[in-house]
Amino acid sequence: MERIDDYPVSRVPLDMRLPFFNVALVHIGMLTALDQFMLGAVLGNSMTLSHAYLSILIGSFIFGVVTLGLGYAGMKEGLSGSVLARWCGFGRLGSVLIGVVIAVSLVGWFGVQNAVFAKALNFALNNRLGFGWSAAISGIALTFLVAFGFKALRFTARIAVPMFILIVGYISTMTLAGHGINELISSIPPGVPISVSAGATMVVGGCIVASLITPDMTRYSKKGQHVFWMTIMSIIVGEFIVNGLAILIARALNTADVVTIMSQTAGGIGLIVVIFSTLRINDINLYSSSLGIANAVEGMTGKKLSYMSITLVIGFIGTFLSVIGILDRFVDFLTLLGVLFPPIIGIMLVDYYILQSHRTLLAESRRTGRLPDITETPRIGWAAIISSIVGGIIGFAIEWGIPAFNSLLAASLMYWLFKKLALAAAAEPGQRTET
Repeated sequence: MERIDDYPVSRVPLDMRLPFFNVALVHIGMLTALDQFMLGAVLGNSMTLSHAYLSILIGSFIFGVVTLGLGYAGMKEGLSGSVLARWCGFGRLGSVLIGVVIAVSLVGWFGVQNAVFAKALNFALNNRLGFGWSAAISGIALTFLVAFGFKALRFTARIAVPMFILIVGYISTMTLAGHGINELISSIPPGVPISVSAGATMVVGGCIVASLITPDMTRYSKKGQHVFWMTIMSIIVGEFIVNGLAILIARALNTADVVTIMSQTAGGIGLIVVIFSTLRINDINLYSSSLGIANAVEGMTGKKLSYMSITLVIGFIGTFLSVIGILDRFVDFLTLLGVLFPPIIGIMLVDYYILQSHRTLLAESRRTGRLPDITETPRIGWAAIISSIVGGIIGFAIEWGIPAFNSLLAASLMYWLFKKLALAAAAEPGQRTET
């Protein structure tokens, strides 16, 4: 974004909204990154082609619906996802919890991306540093670059997206030229088998954080149409092209290791793309996690921390995670995100679009360009928090169906029921008085 540290806990004014492609490229960039390529490689290495593509289709549908809903709300209100949650069921302190959850998950993503960066760096240096030192050096350098070098980093981001897509196309052409489609379809996946339901949940886990932080981007959008086409373009490019090609490439090379794929087929250029792509996506990771922490601190203490100080702290934590081996838990990490985040999003959508608990309050404050007064903001939404926890437990416990969808549906229905019962209980004394 042009002014990356503006409006962390306030509305984006209409005169500060940006053209469609300025926002869309940032959003598309979240799904045209190494994490999507890594996910596709894991699916291709562990599933049949038909099951892998079915997982992408199911996961993309869930992602598209919830992303469009949240993205439109963010555009309408001009608010980030964690701030919007204050008036979407969770209340002021509940949104603090969401801000922390967003920050923790994105710190995890930072660690995953940095670990891939470190593997590429260590590979390029012929293992002279070792993975641990490579991860420490790359993570610290990247943190300082993001914290202090916004202009240089945004320039890197502009060239990283087309470079990444071109290299993926080149690798696909080089790798798949010697393999017939029938051979790829009939070949047995060499990895540990993954079911369609687990695969779909991993697809959702790979992009669900992007859903929750989509308002962080769309609050700069001017129209609802922009949100719709941005979401569609992100799914087509990120899921069906990048993810889909990674499935074929992993099957052809019999590996899910991204650095191995890049180095074997594209050599030094492939490793450079790994580095550039990591720079680009970790810019977004640190940006949105800093917004989440800023909302949490402001919600609890009323104080506003600087973007730079937050970025340095979470960057160092993410670096530590990469050093201790978070990349080895990539599948588990995706599954966890795919079950924990959908309940939060489902509750926010139910409250904003169906129950409309605070739509009038938001509309009145929107006309003046401010946030609702603290006295008009719920302190904590216990119904939303309890429903989120129960939805997550159901997603983990029930093996039937798609865990990501199970957790979303369970939490949404439970929250709706809680609120309806609360309204009925509040109306009963009045009804008795009238009779």
